[in-house]
Amino acid sequence: MDAPPVAARVLIIEDDPNVAEVVGRYLAREGYEVEIATDGVSGLERALSDPPELVVLDLMLPNLGGLEVCKRLRAAAPVPVIILTALGEETDRIIGLELGADDYVAKPFSPRELTARVKAVLRRASGPLAPVAQTPAVLRAGGLELDVTAHEARLGGDLVALTAKEFDLLAYLMQHPRRAFRREELLEQVWGFSYGDTSTVTVHIRRLREKIETDPSAPRYVTTVWGVGYRFEP
Repeated sequence: MDAPPVAARVLIIEDDPNVAEVVGRYLAREGYEVEIATDGVSGLERALSDPPELVVLDLMLPNLGGLEVCKRLRAAAPVPVIILTALGEETDRIIGLELGADDYVAKPFSPRELTARVKAVLRRASGPLAPVAQTPAVLRAGGLELDVTAHEARLGGDLVALTAKEFDLLAYLMQHPRRAFRREELLEQVWGFSYGDTSTVTVHIRRLREKIETDPSAPRYVTTVWGVGYRFEP
């Protein structure tokens, strides 16, 4: 069940040859096709010229920093990204998530943990949402409309540009109206992680509100349930 898709290709953009070699070896052992770039410029060029299934991106890179690589990649292609950050670099981690990274792993990290994260991100990127009985193809609430089949979001008839993870998060919440979810539950159901930093959820909720709410500080759709987490109001 955890086997990667056939010939799933992972691009590692990491200037530390030891880290790149160890991560590459673990991923190759799991059946992934691995490519390695050692600086931001060449890594971005390779990712854009022939997009891989996933990018593992170090933030501290020569020539072009990881945050800028993430920003440019996100603007051009919907490739899942896992960022590598130094332990304690919370600001860079949050910025990376806000730029659209799907997850992060803090250095020093276990190669097994990173491999598990790669599997989970790819599984969520390529697989369907958690099954819900008789889920309609189009979810509606007020002026918000989500076409699950076409993977399109509209607000008042206008298209809303959501990242793949923002779309998955919104779809999951809309499929369970008025149910309060803890951040840990959303991390597991939408990201596929049974453990991890729930600030990933917090950042995505904030980005989602900025795109679908008239007043993100007083949300109409994705509300906060104090002491619990979040709830979707139909």
